[in-house]
Amino acid sequence: METEGTVETEGTVETADPYGDTDPFQWDTREDCQVRQILDRVADKWSLLVIALLDRRCLRFTELRREIDGISQRMLTVTLRQLERDGLVKRTVHPVVPPRVEYELTPLGGTLHHTIRTLVTWTEEHQNEIAAARSAYDARVAAEESAGA
Repeated sequence: METEGTVETEGTVETADPYGDTDPFQWDTREDCQVRQILDRVADKWSLLVIALLDRRCLRFTELRREIDGISQRMLTVTLRQLERDGLVKRTVHPVVPPRVEYELTPLGGTLHHTIRTLVTWTEEHQNEIAAARSAYDARVAAEESAGA
């Protein structure tokens, strides 16, 4: 007898794979995999911060740099160029002297921000559990090191 999510095969019951042959958690881990390259790009700490800041409003380069503690001018330039290349950020140069350049999220970038917000919410909800796990791990490692010394 089959129920939803199970398959009966010669007297045994197996759980059916809900994703079929396209399980999204069976990622291609090759270095040249496009999904991996995109995840590497958008999941780095600077890109996440830029996307989060641009969700609120258009910002100029100097405003972004002032808001992101620890980022160098070069790293912000590289990050913005990569996000623009990927279609996540729009760069607008206003024809004034001196030139004024503003950055904003594209609609595609907005959808990514929604996903990032979910991750940030999860982190906020579980930060105490993670801190406790880190403390327990550090204490265990320290005890093991002093026992072995």
